Parts: sequence; structure tokens; C-alpha cells
Amino acid sequence: MNSAFFLVLRRMRAPIIVLIVIYAVSVFGLTLVPGVDAEGKTTAPMSFFHAFYFISYTATTIGFGEIPVAFSDAQRLWVTFCIYLTVIGWSYSVVTLIALLQDKGFQNTLTTNRFARRVRHIRQDFYLICGCGETGSLIARSFDHIGQAFVVIEKDELRVEELDLLDFKTDTPALAADARLPENLRLAGLKHPKCRGLLAVTDDEQANLAIAIAVRLLNPDIPVIARAEQASIAANMASFGTDHIINPYERFAERLALAVAAPERFRLIELLTSLPETPIPEPHLPPRGHWILCGYGRFGHAVANRLRDTGITLTIIDPTARDADQNIAGDGTEAGTLRQAGIDKASGIVAGSNNDVNNLSIAVTASELNPSLFVVARQNQAANEALFTAYGADFTVLPSRIIARECIAILTAPLLSHFLDRVQSIDGARCRELAESLHADCEGLTPVIWDNRLNATEATALWQALMHNQSICLGDILRDGADRERRLPVVPLLVERGSDYFLLPAADFRLQAGDQLLFASPLAAQRNLELTLRNANELEYVLSGREHSGSLLGKLLAAR
Repeated sequence: MNSAFFLVLRRMRAPIIVLIVIYAVSVFGLTLVPGVDAEGKTTAPMSFFHAFYFISYTATTIGFGEIPVAFSDAQRLWVTFCIYLTVIGWSYSVVTLIALLQDKGFQNTLTTNRFARRVRHIRQDFYLICGCGETGSLIARSFDHIGQAFVVIEKDELRVEELDLLDFKTDTPALAADARLPENLRLAGLKHPKCRGLLAVTDDEQANLAIAIAVRLLNPDIPVIARAEQASIAANMASFGTDHIINPYERFAERLALAVAAPERFRLIELLTSLPETPIPEPHLPPRGHWILCGYGRFGHAVANRLRDTGITLTIIDPTARDADQNIAGDGTEAGTLRQAGIDKASGIVAGSNNDVNNLSIAVTASELNPSLFVVARQNQAANEALFTAYGADFTVLPSRIIARECIAILTAPLLSHFLDRVQSIDGARCRELAESLHADCEGLTPVIWDNRLNATEATALWQALMHNQSICLGDILRDGADRERRLPVVPLLVERGSDYFLLPAADFRLQAGDQLLFASPLAAQRNLELTLRNANELEYVLSGREHSGSLLGKLLAAR
């Protein structure tokens, strides 16, 4: 506010001085010009008080008249001069003020001050999102849906304005500024006591690196999730201790290879790492055999390395793929190039260039030449969603969605990474059973993945019961708080107890204070179970069926 105040003073200095001079000259003149009385005799000039009073209401166009007595001709002549003079002075001041209000720098100062004030007044845990492009917007929407507070800092002012038009449940603080500057990160709440983490998901990897380094130096206690597609950038981030580095190409290549090698396990992981409460994607069953890869950049290299590990053979089409073992020059959009690559006998094709139009052309042409082909299409821009949906590839990869899904999974359920590390020990039949259970419980939507620590903060009622040596099993708390005969659609995935992890705990698993539990459920079931864990009356009803009022009157009546 100090900067805005001094900016007003600096810009309005000349108009204010002009008005002061005009008022001083006008008032001083009236104190020198003699007046007349009712008989036409000359009288003394006006006093300073009456002169100032008259000029004040005249210059502001109020106009009470000639008081305290009628003016002389000389006074009227001077007043006429003063009227035009004050009109010029006020016009100059008003025009200058309007120009100031329309000045971009002044508006940015007011916006920045308002943003900083709103961030200072945040009273709940929040995350700082740096970059609000396709990835940042997906993360923001997911946070808003699950009720997680967040702050946005984005360099593009147009994107910030578009963010204000989204139908968020809360009024989210957003600032159009360069997140690489430490001062802007500080304004956005980097050192705020309620800041729980930062996501560097801009489209500029150098900017993400600068942000990650700044956070490590300014507030090393909070976790950082950063986007990096180049190995050198990722290594630099890792050297500064960045907690999570996401390469969307490597992530997709890993998942595609898993879908080939273990489709049931991939299906389970896909459900658990999707954006919460979005339509469940169709199952992906990529075949083995010979594949064609169109595009051999960073994305192509990642996919090729992973698919070869599964035993799939590849023919690569790329104008500049000199290091490929089976290289065909071209971009894959021509039927002749695809025939040369063996499209007739191929099992699958990856349209993986950095051009959405070319990828669609490759996919359409390949499907016409071989209708049974399994098609993987890379979608670079979310704006082309309608085109890729209309085509209907077997597997569509959107890098921004991959990053958003992993960010949400990491932040909302830190235990999920431990579960995914151990999912390899689950056989295919059990993975299929879990996927079908989640599909049925969530009614066609992807589940919300969340965890809860059985302590005095996150599960007050259950923690107190456990501390009083009450024996409670996991299945005992998975009942509806409104009707305990009905089981909540909640799937327990993992229990962390000290250094031990219990995968897929059964209903008779005995809970202990301090346990951390990982669940998958619809959002409504999460809210229901959280209330049970925190509210003693709700927990009592769920465990025993007895209902007690929490009010003093209810306790007195129960005692009687």
C-alpha cells in the first residue's frame, strides 16, 4: 500500500500544486478587492475566512450566491476570472487522476497489494502453483473439487484473467508475475506458515529449475514438485534436492510398457492415479508384436526404450532419427512411408510427434491401412481434445494431464507412492478384483485417493479411543455414519505403522494410535469417514449403535 500511496502522490503532485496556487491567488485577490454596501459606498475587502469560503463553494460549482453582501463590480470581475481559472485547474487534476487510474503500472501495484493481502490472510493449508497453463489449470480444478486451498502465480496475464472466469468454489488468489523472481514467490506465500508445498509446472523448464532452486534456498522445509523433460534439467533439480521431478514422457512410457506386460496391474494403477472423480477411462490392452513409432524425439526415445524391454520390435519413422536401428525417413503421414515400415503386419503404432495435426493424420492413415491396429496418439495441446475424442484412439497421451495426475496423487496421498512401489507383489487376479470393486463403489468415476494419520489432529475421536486401549478393527470404522448397517464404499489400500507397511489390510486388522491409512473412495465417502474419525458421538454410533448428544443438556438428560 505504501508503493501505491507514493505513486499517487508522485503522479498527482503537479495537479495538487496547481490547485493550491489557484486557490491561493483567488483567495488573496478577494482580500484585496474592495466591496460596496447597500448604499453603494466602498467598504473593506473580504476577510480571509469569507474569501476562502466563497472560493471553496464557487470552485466546486455549488454556488450559494454573493455572501455575506452583494459584490462590487470589481469583485465580480475578479470572481469571473477565478471561476475560469479553477475550472482549468480542476479539469487538469481530474484528467490526471483518470490517467493514473488507467495506468498499467498503478493497476499492477493495486493488484499486487490486494493479492499479497489476501495471501497473508489465508488461514488454512494451501499449495503454491507456479504456472497456470494446461497442467496448472488441471491441478487447480482438481484442488478446487476436493476443497484444497491453493495460490496461483502465472506470467501470462491473459491466463490469470481466464482463471477468474472459471467456476471455482472459492475466490482463489492469483497473480500475473514471473515466478522465477524470489520476491514474487515471497508475495505468493512461499514463507507463509500455512504453505504446504510448491508445484513448478510452467511450460519453461529453465523457469521450473529457477523456481525449484529458489524454494530450496528460501524455504527448504516444504516439498517441491517440478516438471522437467530434459535429462540435464532433471539432474540439476535433483542436485538441489527437489523432492519430485516429473518427466511426462518417461511416465507414459513406463505405463505403456506396463499395460503391455501386466494389463490388470496397469488398470489398477491407472484408476488410482487418475484425476479424482473424473470418468473412468476405457481399459487399454496393447498387444505384443511389431510396432511402428512415428517421431523419435524425447518422447519417442522414452517410448522406444520401454517397449523394447517388453520384447516388442519397432520400426521408427522420423526425418532425423539417425541413431535408430530401423530408421525410415519421413513423418509417417504418407501411406507409402507406412507401407514401407510394414503397417500391414504391425500390431500397433505410436503417433508421437510434437504436432497434433500430424499425429491425427498418422493415426487416421494407419487405421485405414490396417483397421485392427492398436493406435497410441500423442496429444500436445488440450485445446485439440475434441479432435482426438472424435477420432477415438485406443490410447491418447496428454503430457499436461500426466503431470497433473501425478501431482495430485503425490500431494493428496503421500502414501500412494509406497503402495505403487509394492503393487508389483499383487497378482493379476487380485488387481482385477480391486479395479472392479473401485469401479462399482465409485459409480463410473475415478476414486479419490487420500490418507489419514490416526493422531490427535486428523482422527481425534479414534485416537482418543485407541489411547484408552479400546480394541478397534479396520472394518469397524468403515460403516456409514447415518446408517451403520451400510458399509461405506471405501477400499483400504495400505497401512503404515512405523517402518512397517501392511498391503491391502483385511477388515479384522487391528488399528493402533499413530497408524497412517491409505484409502480409495468417492469424495462423499471420504467426508463421511473423516467425520467418524474426528467426532466422538459419530464414532460411538458407528462402533456400538448408541447415539449420544454432544450438548450439555443432552448429557444431563442421558444421566437422568
